Amino acid sequence: MSRIHGPSVGARRRQNVGFLSGPLPYGSLKRKIILWGIVPLAILLVLYVIVDDVVMPTVTRHGEEFTLPDVTEQDMVEARLTLDDLNLKYEVAAEEFSPGRPVGTIISQFPIGGTKVKEGRTIKFVISKGQKQVTIPYVAGLSVRQARLDIETAGLELGDIAWAFSDTLPEKVVVFSYPAGGTEVMIGSEVALMVNRGRSADFTYVPRVSGLTLSEALVRLDDKFLNPGVISYRLDDSYLPETVLEQSETEGTEVENGTEIDLVVSSTE
Repeated sequence: MSRIHGPSVGARRRQNVGFLSGPLPYGSLKRKIILWGIVPLAILLVLYVIVDDVVMPTVTRHGEEFTLPDVTEQDMVEARLTLDDLNLKYEVAAEEFSPGRPVGTIISQFPIGGTKVKEGRTIKFVISKGQKQVTIPYVAGLSVRQARLDIETAGLELGDIAWAFSDTLPEKVVVFSYPAGGTEVMIGSEVALMVNRGRSADFTYVPRVSGLTLSEALVRLDDKFLNPGVISYRLDDSYLPETVLEQSETEGTEVENGTEIDLVVSSTE
């Protein structure tokens, strides 16, 4: 009786040969290099392409950049509306005093206008605190010289000086300032002084009239309750006719009202 023989072990192995077993036999160095080196590298390359071309553009919104407008010199209310429309955020990084710019005006921005940005970017601003305010020093009771020094040290300027007359206060001291001491004003503002003359109104100060025309000099003297004295003429071609060359009392001299001031006037003949 004949036997039916099944396939041999070698035959079974040949029938169950795996993928690429022909060109890449099991156990061969070439198969190991390809399966353990090139194939993983190819997979990584494919993943990189997918991430770079698909995932990253989605995450970073690549291609959605736009030009940031310049909002400097605008106030914060106006700039905020612009940024809201562009889906941008903002942050006040600093505040600085800025002469000529109202409070809340944007002095600078970062990034600067014209930069390419994306939605959601935070724009940082430096905004104006306006003109710097300073406090007027208290100068009542000081001499005019010391009051001027204190005023200028505070960043202010001495304005007009008016005179008061009082026998109860020391002579030539400041009675009060205007605006009053302790008031906050813009840096560079003028401060006027009221100064005690210490005597009655029978005294005045001689004004400078040299260099004025005779008619102008007479008006200036009259304003100070002074009278013209002797008017003499001197030939001098370097000045226009009727120009005051000299005055008998120097500027700033304290004299009684009605004092006569002699004048020397130019003449071309």
